[in-house]
Amino acid sequence: MKKYFDVDNFVTKLQKTCHLSIVKEFQADEVITTFLLRRNQFCVLLEGEAQLVTYDKEGNRKIIYFYRKNDTFGEALFKIYTDREYFVIAKKKCKVLFYPYDVVENCTRTCTHHLEILRDLPNLILHSIAEQNFRMLLLSNKTVREKLLTYFNNLSIESNSKTFELPFSLTDLSDYLMIERTAMMRELKRLKDEKIIKKVKNTITIL
Repeated sequence: MKKYFDVDNFVTKLQKTCHLSIVKEFQADEVITTFLLRRNQFCVLLEGEAQLVTYDKEGNRKIIYFYRKNDTFGEALFKIYTDREYFVIAKKKCKVLFYPYDVVENCTRTCTHHLEILRDLPNLILHSIAEQNFRMLLLSNKTVREKLLTYFNNLSIESNSKTFELPFSLTDLSDYLMIERTAMMRELKRLKDEKIIKKVKNTITIL
């Protein structure tokens, strides 16, 4: 989803004015945080890529969200309806900002810009809501073709181009769209044969 709120400015302001914000680095495949235990924090992905994943009873992985630079995540933004744990896992080296959403109550210093920060929080939260709304729209499509084309059209809008790079592997894409990889590969071939898309490795062009 396109972002219209200046997340970079918000993060810079937060780091300068609140000592409770913490930046941590993670290597690929490291767990950044989990959503089973309630933690009163927001997180902003400053660098790298990450995924929110869970596993069903048979051990099959499901990718719930794919996070890129400036995306926001945290337990406060994702209501848990089961006792199954959710993991935010780094796909590559990541830098993440952690900060508590009840900053005023927990801050022992005089952070003069706290009220301004709190005024900006709703805009930051709206980004997460917009992403979740798109996810719901994406998964509401009934066919593999509809899911693929909806996702491709969104990537095209984000990049402002008919040609764009898939942000992750085809295996991850099938998990993200919650479809079988073999069914997805068949549909991708049909889309190419019908000249609806052109695919060269991970580069897609909508024709």
